[in-house]
Amino acid sequence: MVDPKLYSLLKAAETNSITKAALTLSLTQPAVSQHIQQLENELGVHIFERTNNGLLLTREGEIVLRYAKRILALEENLRNEILDSRQIITTLRVGITHTAESNAIAETFARYAQNHDGIMIKLITDANANLYEMLHNYALDLAIVEGRIADPTLRYLLLDTDCIVLAVAPDHPLAKRNSVSVEELKKEKMILRLPDSNTRNQFVASLESRNMSINDFNVILEIDNIATIKDLIRRGIGVSVLAKSACLDELSKHKISVLTIESLSMMREINVVYNCDFEHTDILHDIISCYNTRQFS
Repeated sequence: MVDPKLYSLLKAAETNSITKAALTLSLTQPAVSQHIQQLENELGVHIFERTNNGLLLTREGEIVLRYAKRILALEENLRNEILDSRQIITTLRVGITHTAESNAIAETFARYAQNHDGIMIKLITDANANLYEMLHNYALDLAIVEGRIADPTLRYLLLDTDCIVLAVAPDHPLAKRNSVSVEELKKEKMILRLPDSNTRNQFVASLESRNMSINDFNVILEIDNIATIKDLIRRGIGVSVLAKSACLDELSKHKISVLTIESLSMMREINVVYNCDFEHTDILHDIISCYNTRQFS
């Protein structure tokens, strides 16, 4: 149903090569080149620049690619919904952040799918901003995000609240305390999430609200894998600023200690976000109920 030229465009953009795109699609190189040329002629734009390193999308080409992805995602949604209506099967594509991957949220979706025959859930992990883009392109049905943005095309349901804390090893000198001052924290070796992390950005924003900078701290490592960060904390390599929800398992097993950072307010909402035309809102409420039951079981 979708114009095959869009598949040629997508693969050429992914591989930066007409030749590689042709191999992936089992087409000839001239066929893929013709598809790109036809798209350019139909739209009156120049999609790719040829460089020594392969194909490079033009500004117009980036726009064409973005809408091509959206069209392909909509076709997949259409076919899935038709299949679901025939077989009474629901497939949910759920985006979660790296923080959510490390806490009860991922387990909740796994348990929900386990207990509901005919429902298959695909979990996709990415940064908040990328999850919103996938929602807009209909590559996701819903996402679990920190906070919310003003967008009339989206709807939100509150799942939980969370707070950002300082995580330290159980034998760290600060481990027995309830809080730490910012000045004390400046003396610690810190392991932080990458700058595109919502947790990192909230910490930075809290500092800036107090006329402080992340540059005032001794950051020795930046990494986006939360499991690795927690492992390094346990080994005494450094301390980190993490969502408390990402540390619940380690807290229960006394593998990590957490404490608040004085004068920094870092509470936040955890929300389910979905497009306003999403029809399976009953499933969303069931998932929230499953999450709350699991939290207190």
